[in-house]
Amino acid sequence: MDDGITLKKLDIFLTFMRAGTLAEAADQLGLSVVSVHRAIHSLEEALKCPLFRQEGRLLVPLPSAQVLAEQGQQVLASLDDAIKAVRETAGVYSNQFKLGALYSLTLGTVPQLIAGLKLRKGELNIELTLDSNTQLFAKLKALELDVILVALEPGFDDPEFITLPLYQDDICLAVPPDSPLQALPQTNLDNLNDATFVTLAKGFATSQDSYRAFNKAGMTPNVVMQVSDIFSLISMVSAGVGLALLPRRVEAVFENKIRLIPLTPECQVTQQISMVCLASRERDPRILSCIAECRSYARRIAPK
Repeated sequence: MDDGITLKKLDIFLTFMRAGTLAEAADQLGLSVVSVHRAIHSLEEALKCPLFRQEGRLLVPLPSAQVLAEQGQQVLASLDDAIKAVRETAGVYSNQFKLGALYSLTLGTVPQLIAGLKLRKGELNIELTLDSNTQLFAKLKALELDVILVALEPGFDDPEFITLPLYQDDICLAVPPDSPLQALPQTNLDNLNDATFVTLAKGFATSQDSYRAFNKAGMTPNVVMQVSDIFSLISMVSAGVGLALLPRRVEAVFENKIRLIPLTPECQVTQQISMVCLASRERDPRILSCIAECRSYARRIAPK
């Protein structure tokens, strides 16, 4: 194929065929009349056959131009279908929306965001994946997820990602309802050197934040068990297997199973719950809708 035959020239030619005049085609394309005429003439030269005959200032289509118009329209339509198919296969610009989140965020944040997102874009088919912070970031980078809801470390700044803060949540000490500790207004972890603890496995944000709190208190916890989700962790605390450090957001749902005691300022840790997407995909319409809904959610729950 001659290098002079381009999709841009074909598009200009088809616009002219629909418009009927150079001036109208130029107006529709936002080009000058000279540019439109030059593109059409260049296309004729590349095809090595005439497309029009000149009648004064008018270009009158020959049968060859009619054939090119019909076939060219099919070419552009096929290319458009191919682009859509490729994007849908890659999970971009499709109705499938893959959302990842921490287990603990299903207690309130995730359902509210999904409900709001469905109101904005009812045609979205939302698929939810629950996992650890580490795994969610890995899946986001691998394009297996479109957006993730995670806890970010203090000072997180990576140009590869777009982040949107939703809210902050304090880490508290979780004890069984019948524990003598539950009456305390707050507690310093260094008073619990003899206690046993249950934690989440490595890779989970709450596990990392728990050890940040332990380090701030200058203690090495006696960890007797690690579990792979926050609901199992709550069950272990409720059964008396050990104490744990948990975000305050679980309290309202599990207040009959555990009690949460605030940590003293010297060992206090705060989680920053945020929405994260790849910077390279920020303009995806589905992700833009999610960003808009997250902003709305953050405003609704912000302290008055």
